[in-house]
Amino acid sequence: MKKPQKIILFLLATLNFTHILDFMVMMPLGVFLMPFFKISPLQFSFIVSAYTISAGVSGFLAAFFVDNFDRKKILLSAYILFLIGTIACGVAPTFYLLLFARVFAGIFGGLIGAQVTSIVADTFSYETRGRAMGVVMSGFAVASTLGMPFALFLANKFSWHAPFLFVGVLGCILVPFIIRFLPKMDSHISQEKQSFAQKVTILTSVLSNKKQFNALIFTFLMMGGHFLMIPFINPYMIHNVGYTKDFTPLIYLFGGIASFISSNILGKIADKHGKLKVYSWCLLSAIPMIILITNLPFATKTYITLSIFALWFAVSAGRGVTGVAMVSNVVDASNRGSFQSFNSSMQQLGTGLAAFVAGLIITENAQTKAVVGYDIVGYLSVFVLLCSLFLARKIFKSS
Repeated sequence: MKKPQKIILFLLATLNFTHILDFMVMMPLGVFLMPFFKISPLQFSFIVSAYTISAGVSGFLAAFFVDNFDRKKILLSAYILFLIGTIACGVAPTFYLLLFARVFAGIFGGLIGAQVTSIVADTFSYETRGRAMGVVMSGFAVASTLGMPFALFLANKFSWHAPFLFVGVLGCILVPFIIRFLPKMDSHISQEKQSFAQKVTILTSVLSNKKQFNALIFTFLMMGGHFLMIPFINPYMIHNVGYTKDFTPLIYLFGGIASFISSNILGKIADKHGKLKVYSWCLLSAIPMIILITNLPFATKTYITLSIFALWFAVSAGRGVTGVAMVSNVVDASNRGSFQSFNSSMQQLGTGLAAFVAGLIITENAQTKAVVGYDIVGYLSVFVLLCSLFLARKIFKSS
């Protein structure tokens, strides 16, 4: 891998760290936000899904123009506006203002993921893309390993506002480096810019192309199946299982370390032995852990619980790396930005709908604050993920 490529990967991984941390940190903050605003689990799921659904809508609309512009300019503009929304979350005094700030951040956050994926796909060949995706997606692992525990420490030490302000400040520090070191990414632009009508044709082409359409459904199922159980891990571990607030950051610390290691190792293995094979193995390995996590009867020894979560994070990261790499190969470079915007929309909509559905299923015991129905969410997660596996084996037979 050449030095300019390494710099690009480092910048994108760092940007992904702040972007993903902003999204992730909202979920464990439920134990702070629900009593602070006096809201129900369903209202909390509104805050989580507001970001992802608005991101999905904006990503879909962006597909009609992003391929006419330099990917760097789109990425930088979206990232700056996303940071403004994140800082607004950090100073929001009411539930409704926080909800509005999450929508604002989501609108521009929805543009980021597609551009990151498109830049990686433009820069690296399919044969090395698994490794490159692993490096960029390690931003998720670092966000879990370092970002989440520190963000939860800030929330415990100061208030729930602090994690968002931390992400906003960190992102502002990163912006000058993106301007300086990320090169122009405009080789995909044709001499004649495509009109809106032509872009609509691309959408209809995607919808009529069985493989591309199925790839979008696959993304929706992959993300939805994973994020069904994520928003209520913290309340369940504290109010049902019996762990303290000081324990839950360790889940993300050890899980993040496992994700960081596995995303890079499994990315390389997938390039060598087949992405579909690694995806299938990771998904099937996750099922017993999902059932166990959502049915923990009481607090066991710390190292046992952390080991379970670490293994689950590790195989989930491997599933994500291989899934994204397989989907990136169903479209050519000239329309990749548009397709990845559609695909990013499906990621966000899958995540947002998952959070919303989990909020509909889960209720809270008024006296003990225990979460009711988390086991059902776990079984639903397994079902959706198995559907994604069935579709993957149908679409990506040669991957």
